[in-house]
Parts: sequence; structure tokens; C-alpha cells
Amino acid sequence: MDFDLEATGFSGVLLTAGTAARMDGIDKASLELGGRTLLEICLDAFRDADEVVVVAAAAVATTRPVTFTREEPPLGGPVAGLLAGVDALVRPARMIAILAVDMPRVSAATFARLREQAEGHDGAFLIDKDGRRQLCGVLDAAALERVRPDVGDGHGLALRRLLGELDLVVVPAQGQEAHDIDTWRDLRQLDC
Repeated sequence: MDFDLEATGFSGVLLTAGTAARMDGIDKASLELGGRTLLEICLDAFRDADEVVVVAAAAVATTRPVTFTREEPPLGGPVAGLLAGVDALVRPARMIAILAVDMPRVSAATFARLREQAEGHDGAFLIDKDGRRQLCGVLDAAALERVRPDVGDGHGLALRRLLGELDLVVVPAQGQEAHDIDTWRDLRQLDC
């Protein structure tokens, strides 16, 4: 499968609607790092995207035009969020990028690398130094549609299970790209 490495047909889904249970339920998207919210920092990673959907509990002001949506019922996990984001796209996309808002070191260059590595495959995902797949990747929209569960069956479904049959390339993270913020300690460990 060939991907168009230009921005045409490339859309992003930013997941921000998690529970942040290990951080006392805080809205991670509103956390600040270097004077900017994680939401704004992560939106920068989609600068090459034609369209971005933010899956969030509520819409907030942003410096770039985005569409806000949420999964129904709320708190359905990454698969429910991804599918809600895809469904909220104004135009169909050939390639979908997915990112968790707690990964502020992912950049537009990260997604360019993922898109390049995905060429000839169903997608590509970032892995950390221990080989664990992160919630940062790109998927061929047609491949995602092939494995998409029936309406309502995505709630609580693990992303690994959804994507298990797809031909995905793993791409090692560079620098702090794979650093995600699950605890207050994780936030303190990031270089500003």
C-alpha cells in the first residue's frame, strides 16, 4: 500500500479524554509545560495535517482551528476515542494519525518519520526504548476501516487488539518522543 507523504489526505486525532487516575483525575490537556498547555504542544505535532479532531470532555480555545468531539459513552478508552475522532472528520482521510495528549515530545518530524516508515504497510507506531508501542502512530484509513468494530463495540477495546491483524511497522523513538505523562513524577522528568 502506498501512502502519499504530502500533507494531502493526512488527518490527526488527538486523544485528551482519559481519566488521569494516577494524577488525581486532572485534565492532562490543561497541564502546562514551558508556559504552554499539553493540548497546544501536541497540536503542533499535527502542523502538516489537513484536519485535526480533538477528542475531549469539552471544547476549549486553541490557537489553531480544530474540531472537538467526544466518544459516547464517555471514557471508552483509546479505541473509542480514535473511532469518535475519525467519525468527526469533515473530509475522509487516506491516513489517520493518532496521539495521546500526554506525549508532548512528539513533533511534526515524528509524524513525518512515521508516515515515511508506514509506506507499503497498514501503518506505523512509535515504540519506547523497551519496545513498548506508544499511543502515537499513523494508520491507513482503509486498513482501519477493515478492522473497525461494530458500533458500540469499541468501548473498552484495547488498541492492540483492534490493530492486531494489521501490518504495522514499529519505529524507535528518538530523544524523549516516547515519554508520556502518567504521573506527576513523569511530568517533572521532562526537560522544559
